[in-house]
Amino acid sequence: MITQRELFFKHVAQTSESPLTLEIDRAEGIYLYSKEKKYIDFISGISVSNVGHRHPDVVKAIKEQLDKYMHLIVYGEYIQYPQVKLAHKLSELLPQSLSSVYFVNSGSEANEGALKLAKRFTGRTEIIAFINSYHGSTHGALSVMGDEYFKSNFRPLLPNVNFIRYNHFDDLNVITKKTACVIFEPIQAEAGVIVPNNDYVVALSNRCKQMETLLICDEVQTGMGRTGKLWGFENYNIVPDIITLAKGLGGGLPLGAFISSKEVMDSLKDNPFLGHITTFGGNPVCCASALATLNIITQQSLIDNVNLISELILKTLKHNKIINLRGKGLLIAVEFETSEICRNVIKHCLEDGLITDWFLFADNCMRIAPPSIIKEHEAMEACKIILKNIDSAL
Repeated sequence: MITQRELFFKHVAQTSESPLTLEIDRAEGIYLYSKEKKYIDFISGISVSNVGHRHPDVVKAIKEQLDKYMHLIVYGEYIQYPQVKLAHKLSELLPQSLSSVYFVNSGSEANEGALKLAKRFTGRTEIIAFINSYHGSTHGALSVMGDEYFKSNFRPLLPNVNFIRYNHFDDLNVITKKTACVIFEPIQAEAGVIVPNNDYVVALSNRCKQMETLLICDEVQTGMGRTGKLWGFENYNIVPDIITLAKGLGGGLPLGAFISSKEVMDSLKDNPFLGHITTFGGNPVCCASALATLNIITQQSLIDNVNLISELILKTLKHNKIINLRGKGLLIAVEFETSEICRNVIKHCLEDGLITDWFLFADNCMRIAPPSIIKEHEAMEACKIILKNIDSAL
């Protein structure tokens, strides 16, 4: 009889030559379970399961919505309670200028929508992004990715996209009156968790204001409490013009959003009308899941726990083969001398029941991004496995 593994390789499109191929039967809290083993998910499905897998409040909200309705019509036509309630909740948790929410399906689509919105509102075409930035894999999002290896074979991409260096003040002069928007990660995740200088972020924001350029803050990985604040931009004294959300927003279901002021967002309503449209964006079941997720994060002191566990991990992971340890909240990079060392450590940790990962543009760095519900003893167990397997891998 053909196995699930054989069917996987035969019929499921592959993204690499060596997928992990874990066969997971169930998941709960910070754990994934196969038939043979229990794994600590120390990366939250890549910053998705911020409140853990199958949180009971999230499951309850999903089941209650399933009993009412699922998809009804393309986004933006009917008044659907889960969408309205979630949009209102998001606006309450954001600065007053970020009050109009457009729901989509993913982070890539959120960034696509934000780029279109900036060009439509400003009437400009130039986009500025950052070297080693990551904003998704669709054509527009790929165009603002700051790494040539991952996009060179898909050219031509969007024209008039320029790149500057993260944390370099002099490069801000590239932003001019011709620039529609700057798309910015409040922490560069796939570059290996690069945290910017606070003064630099303020200078970036001020330069955008001076040039009447919209600042798009990509919160796909840094939002939903991941960095020890509800939103990554709150770590700096700025308010962006547009933010994009996904990953942790849906509580385990696919949901994204781009958010701006009503004045800016209304520019998508005409010339042309239906300036951005999506069939499944704001799916009511996904929105119900997201609302429950936001309530868990804001009402159960999870951000306090993020900061507590972050401090514990940064204090515990000490080893002479770790050449740097950096992060904010529960978005942490463990840097090794080479990618070979990093991959060996990750492989040994997996064999020992701990799921970690590397970063797209920093494959010598191990990714640590556990669910925000993780307890102290669980974090200590994970750190112990990492330290043990640094020795094993070497």
